[in-house]
Amino acid sequence: MGKKKLLNRRKKDPGQFTFTGIQKSAQLHLHLFEYDADKYQETEQANVTAVVKAIKEGSGNCWANLYGLHDETTITQLCKSLEIHNLVIQDILDVNQRPKFQEFENFSFFTIKSIVPHPKELEMEHISFVIGAHFLISFQEQSGDYFDHLRYRIREQVGLIRTRTVDFLLFTLLEAILDNYFKTLQEFESQIDQLNQQISAGQLLPENLTQIEELKRHVYLMRKAIVPIKDFTATVERGECAFIELRNIKYFLEIKDLCLTLLDTAETLERHLDSAANRFFSLQNHKLNQVMKTLTVVSTVFIPLTFIAGVYGMNFQNMPELEWPYGYALSLFLMAGIAGLILMIFKKRGWL
Repeated sequence: MGKKKLLNRRKKDPGQFTFTGIQKSAQLHLHLFEYDADKYQETEQANVTAVVKAIKEGSGNCWANLYGLHDETTITQLCKSLEIHNLVIQDILDVNQRPKFQEFENFSFFTIKSIVPHPKELEMEHISFVIGAHFLISFQEQSGDYFDHLRYRIREQVGLIRTRTVDFLLFTLLEAILDNYFKTLQEFESQIDQLNQQISAGQLLPENLTQIEELKRHVYLMRKAIVPIKDFTATVERGECAFIELRNIKYFLEIKDLCLTLLDTAETLERHLDSAANRFFSLQNHKLNQVMKTLTVVSTVFIPLTFIAGVYGMNFQNMPELEWPYGYALSLFLMAGIAGLILMIFKKRGWL
């Protein structure tokens, strides 16, 4: 982030709420789940009033999943109705905000970066969570499929989600996000294997080096996004998050282990990419040396031949052998003999 952006953020009005990203959804979508161990109610197209009523008056757990951060008015209305701090609203709408965790009196705020893999690019998605005593609100830039299996579990009462509080739901959401990281790193590993095969086969294309640099940048971005999640689990482990129950802390320790595994995997991939780049340059230099060696041999062979041809090409009137009938044949024989002798010496020394 440049100095100009930093200055703009410092001068930002605490009461001004501006979406800083690119609109990725046609419209805002608010999906509401109200559930407990015995029942659940799902509203696919909920409005702010329904969500606020469910959170303030409902007796069970509430999960509101919102995507479409470009709708600043609706998001501000929802957050204001739930007495969410202005600075939190700004952080929700600011896709350039670094991952962070903040504890407030009536809720906790946590924002991270998820990934949206594409064939040739890695897109980072800004996701925020507001968790309270019995509610969880997740804010996404666009619709994704990595929470669908959790919705299925709530509907069909599979697993522990319906029987636990919303902090367990937060654990499952983070687990789903990290699972997407695992899949992406596995895809990167497959691409690295293909690169190594191409390099081993001598296919030293400029595109290979470009792909290596892009993969290194993507892995770096992923490591940068995983570290804040690990730091958040350390906060939970210390008991500094008021809305995480003691009985559910062990699940967040599992998230911590997943983060450490991901970081180790990312570090390993970075080493493999460095190795692939070094191998690329090593083979490229070896190939260049072979070319230079061939050119040097050719030049060395033709230097004495050029000298002889130059001597006999001088147009002096009294040069010996100019009128000798066998002079031309002798010069050719001499050139061939010198060239053959040089090639024999090079071959004996292993230079050919």
